[in-house]
Amino acid sequence: MKLERIRQMLIKEIKQIRRDPRMRAIILAVPVFQSLIFGYAVTTDVRHVRTAVYDSDNSQQSREIVSRFAGSGYFDIVRNVDNDAAARDAVDRGDARLVLRFQHGFGSVIGAGRTAPLQLILDGTDSNTARLVFEYASEIIGAYNRNVLVERSAARGMPAPADPLELRARAWFNENLESRNYFVPAVIALLLSVTTLMLTSMAIVREKEIGTIEQIIVSPIRKSEFIIGKSIPFAIIAYVNVLLVSVVAVFWFGVPIRGSIVLLLVATGLFLMTTIGIGLFISTVASTQQQAMMTAFFFFFPAVLLSGFMFPIANMPVPVQWLTIVNPLRYFLIIIRGIFLKGVGVSVLWPELLALFILGIITLTVSTRAFQKTLS
Repeated sequence: MKLERIRQMLIKEIKQIRRDPRMRAIILAVPVFQSLIFGYAVTTDVRHVRTAVYDSDNSQQSREIVSRFAGSGYFDIVRNVDNDAAARDAVDRGDARLVLRFQHGFGSVIGAGRTAPLQLILDGTDSNTARLVFEYASEIIGAYNRNVLVERSAARGMPAPADPLELRARAWFNENLESRNYFVPAVIALLLSVTTLMLTSMAIVREKEIGTIEQIIVSPIRKSEFIIGKSIPFAIIAYVNVLLVSVVAVFWFGVPIRGSIVLLLVATGLFLMTTIGIGLFISTVASTQQQAMMTAFFFFFPAVLLSGFMFPIANMPVPVQWLTIVNPLRYFLIIIRGIFLKGVGVSVLWPELLALFILGIITLTVSTRAFQKTLS
């Protein structure tokens, strides 16, 4: 392997990138723009739930509960309805995700010291959001119940009943339970995946389409030298993207980075071995750039779904969990979240680092062997 051949290959690739103004936009502007979009759009936090009120009682008790919902910060009272058809219509049209329904006599039943029913009508289209809305509503109603019990005990001259269990929750690593802190670091992995896959999957097939592959075939450059020369420029671009998105995550969204930046860069290099290797393999077997792009997309979306980005791998069927073992994005997400949020190091993350190293060696070796210096 001669370094001079690799150097000349690098010069060629860099000149080719510099001549394309759209490529410069992809390298610098697109990652920042996408990180901002992902940072604001990808969140599981439930805020400002549109709520309709169906109050057939209009008592002091029902109005107090409604005011508690409105003042919680989680619910916005957007509509008052006066019949079941209107309540159903509000949910069907998406005007309300929750309907509070008070039956006639609700306040008098509570005033008499008995248990009164309160109906919550939820839009269960999004089951995860519906579950969170129900938990928030249960907390508000539970607090109201405790106040009622205290008032009843005081009226009877009895001591206020104590809760049998006091729960004190403490969240580690993400103290405010902000989903943004969980998802924004993962955006780095997604952007690296899509950028390197798209660029590298079209790298060799572009040479075929513009006719420069013949010059490479007749040159003395070896297959390994050619693959290395093609890989390094895209690795540099990927590192630039990592730094840009990390700056946006830390200084714009306030995501903490508690671990080693050096370890983050090393893990990024191992991850790039896999994505660049996969992209170059796609580029060697594809006949056109359109075919290469479609193949890269077909690989990228299942990789995201099987990575644990949105859905826990432990909740997937066992055969699917076995399939995720060969997904490099799975390991990089664990590493990047561990570095950003937990501040853990090699002693904890070495299994994921080793898995990325093995997958990287395999993919680069396969892509090198797949490239043939022939026109057939």
